[in-house]
Amino acid sequence: QVQLVESGGGSVQTGGSLRLSCQFSGKAYRMGWFRQAPGKEREGVASIHTMRPREIQYADSVNGRFTISHDNAHNTVYLQMDRLKPEDTGMYYCAADTSYSGVWTALTSWSSWGQGTQVTVSS
Repeated sequence: QVQLVESGGGSVQTGGSLRLSCQFSGKAYRMGWFRQAPGKEREGVASIHTMRPREIQYADSVNGRFTISHDNAHNTVYLQMDRLKPEDTGMYYCAADTSYSGVWTALTSWSSWGQGTQVTVSS
């Protein structure tokens, strides 16, 4: 099982930036970021294939503002979040997919999850 440790959350004002990091151990075909706002379901934010870094997906709500990247040498996935909005507020989770057999937005496609890091955007 892949072990995941997230860091980098915090509080910013609208329009600000944050960078989340997820260091992982073990092999994963795909890494992803999800978020969950209070009272809402967990939703996919972005995913990246660890061996094909051009294979990237974003949720429509973050496309053009967030950037996912992967550092092979340090087994770390990043989520650069720019032009943050209050609706980006939530707990952000890193996830690992060890089978690459499902749709990236489906929670069941991901086999390991981090503990989460809080992102709060104030207006």
